[in-house]
Amino acid sequence: MTPFPAADLDRRFYAFAVDRLLAWTVDGVAGYLAWRLLVEDGAVLAGVAVVVAVVVLVYAALAVVLGRTGTSPGNAALDLRVVGAATGAPIGVGPALRRQAVLGLATLPTFGLGTATLAWTAAMDPSGRRHGWHDRLAGSEVVDVRPVPADPEPVVEAPRSVVNLTALRLVPAPPPPSTPPPSAPPTIAAPPRPSAPPPPPPAAPPPSSEPLRTPQHRAAPGPGEPAPAALTEPPRRQLGYPLVPEPTGPTARWRVSFDSGESFVVEGLTLVGRRPEPRPGETPRQLLALRSEDMSLSKTHAQFQVVADGVLVAMDRGSTNGSVLLRRGVARDLAAGRPTTLLDGDHVRFGDRMMTVSREP
Repeated sequence: MTPFPAADLDRRFYAFAVDRLLAWTVDGVAGYLAWRLLVEDGAVLAGVAVVVAVVVLVYAALAVVLGRTGTSPGNAALDLRVVGAATGAPIGVGPALRRQAVLGLATLPTFGLGTATLAWTAAMDPSGRRHGWHDRLAGSEVVDVRPVPADPEPVVEAPRSVVNLTALRLVPAPPPPSTPPPSAPPTIAAPPRPSAPPPPPPAAPPPSSEPLRTPQHRAAPGPGEPAPAALTEPPRRQLGYPLVPEPTGPTARWRVSFDSGESFVVEGLTLVGRRPEPRPGETPRQLLALRSEDMSLSKTHAQFQVVADGVLVAMDRGSTNGSVLLRRGVARDLAAGRPTTLLDGDHVRFGDRMMTVSREP
């Protein structure tokens, strides 16, 4: 069953009106040309045949687009999608042709009686998913794919590691251990010369007005001096814009599965898109190229990986159409450049591709 809510009847009517207006415009132009070029010259049957062929071709083209992509010009304008009621995927060309045939018959000159009958069957659907008679015949339903605004839920399985970069830079290095100076061997002092006065004691150095340097500005340690903590800290890898630590021990196994058939266990930074490419200095473990029927998937759309505390995080890479997290039937946009924790059973939509997240024992 699709995680999207069923579309309202008014939005479905507006999408239906847009599709019919487009089809009737093309049919009207074809009828006018057939009249001027054929009927007026006496070829009445040829003119009628041309008009009928154009009408059938327009409805067939709309059905093919609807069956393969789940959308039409009217549905795309109102963020609606026609999908299978049981699968949530496009219904295919055959069911789409049956569905379009019923809609075409309903729009015959019956003073709106046919269209009103289909709307009444959708409104009286006992399942609440607004399946009209044409939807039941094709096994389809119309869903609303607009993101539903919702407050983020504080659902995190394990505490996430937070790296405070400002505090890390301002922590001073530990002072070197104090060791007593080595004792010099005893020497026999020579008798003082009466003509040579003793040298004056060295003046104390003036207090320095230079500000306290942070560990990044200190010079390299000399021999015998311990290195500052900021210079010996292991490097950290970058997940997009924020810094997160890499896993250092056994972590949870997270599997991702796509509606296009790909399925694998996440073992490192993975980039997703039509032709994903890493940024300079970025070393992803896997580049996953996916098909996009309507070109709604960007070249490098998003990324995901398992971080140090064993959770799976995903992040949109500033894609054109964005990424949507679907959790328990609620849709929420992924902010570009901000990692989001994923849970077992979540769905993430990248353009027209859907990813399912599962945690393996």
